Amino acid sequence: MSSRKLLMIGAAAAALCGGACGQQAVAVPAARAGDYDVKRESDVVGTVVAYTVNSKMAPFGARATVQTSSGVIEVHLGDPRLLAANHFSIATGDTLRIVGETMGAGNTNLFVARILQKGTKALAVRTSRGFPIPYVAPPSNQSAAARRGVA
Repeated sequence: MSSRKLLMIGAAAAALCGGACGQQAVAVPAARAGDYDVKRESDVVGTVVAYTVNSKMAPFGARATVQTSSGVIEVHLGDPRLLAANHFSIATGDTLRIVGETMGAGNTNLFVARILQKGTKALAVRTSRGFPIPYVAPPSNQSAAARRGVA
């Protein structure tokens, strides 16, 4: 390669990289009012009055109506497949301890659960940032050859 080509490549690289040095850091947006915040979490204990595996309205997923000492609350419990995979069954009459936060859902308030506890069994259904923990199906018992389509 000639020195002229090397000089042109070097000049082009310097021109492209020079703009990166002048960029300003992007400001992190402030938390919105509807974002989940562990600082606002509360702990409720109550008896399940009604349980629905799949809610017909958003946010979709398992829901329970829970009678607490301060009244009845509607609780979003996350993905029902996650509950089932962890052998966490919920039925009317069960006593639950729920760690979560009250959030607006449409024109109503909904208690969004992060940790569920029934007896001595506890299950996290949301991350500390409020994102639902997804259900991940276990690997199948098929052999590696069968998964690749080899019979």
